[in-house]
Amino acid sequence: MTEDKPGGNVELGFFKRATVYGLKPIQLVASRQAHWLCETGKEWAGTRLLFDLEPDRKNTLLRFTHADWQADTDYFVSCTTVWGELMFRIKAAAEGQTPGPLFVAAGLSY
Repeated sequence: MTEDKPGGNVELGFFKRATVYGLKPIQLVASRQAHWLCETGKEWAGTRLLFDLEPDRKNTLLRFTHADWQADTDYFVSCTTVWGELMFRIKAAAEGQTPGPLFVAAGLSY
C-alpha cells in the first residue's frame, strides 16, 4: 500500500502492481480501526474495506469485511479467496514470521 495522494488516499496494488485500487479513508482510529472506500477498480468501485482490531491482554483479533459488493460474480469469488490467503499472510507477519509468496506459478512468486 502506498500513500501518495493528498487527503490520506492510498493505492492498494496486487500482483506487482499490475492491479491497483484507489482507496479513500472513511474512518481511521489508530490501533483500532481502518475503514476505506474503494474509488476505482474492476467491481471494487463503491465497495468498502473494513479492518477492525480487538486487542486483549495477549492477542489481537482482526475482523475484516469487504462490503457493498453489487453482485456475486466470478470476480467476487476470486477476491474472497485472495482475501482469505492474505489473512494468513497478515497473521504470519504479525507473529514475526516471513509469510512467503502469495502465489507460485510457472516459477514466479507473487
